[in-house]
Amino acid sequence: MILNRGVASSIPTGVTVIAFLFFLAAAYLGLIGVVMLASPGAVSMALGAPLLSGLELAGPYMFLLIAGLGALIAWGLLRLNNWARRAAIVIGFIGVAMLVPSVSAAAVDFRGSLVWGGLGIIVRVMIIWYLYQKPVAECFSTSAKTT
Repeated sequence: MILNRGVASSIPTGVTVIAFLFFLAAAYLGLIGVVMLASPGAVSMALGAPLLSGLELAGPYMFLLIAGLGALIAWGLLRLNNWARRAAIVIGFIGVAMLVPSVSAAAVDFRGSLVWGGLGIIVRVMIIWYLYQKPVAECFSTSAKTT
């Protein structure tokens, strides 16, 4: 949103949607981590592979750690903290980089994972692009906030 007369406006809708996606991913990873701790072997670690890109092999504590980090970033986005915007951008770039090999492999033989991997890249690039927009970045600037 555009700032009016030096007063911070409400949270932009796009930022709210991105924060919701971070909260959703954090809840998903947290739930899997808790189930893995409560009942070992009940769920596969592979359920976290789309979001953890290999870190799922570290076990349930990695699920919980990344879930906490995702929830922290989502909370920071809703509070319009610039560190959260930057962290979301960095995580978006890391996510794109981690998805490229799987999308490349799926493109060779046109597997169904090509669609999901491609969609994951598209969503991450949209998040990065949106958070880089000047009006959105201005909402996160410390001078735009009222204390």
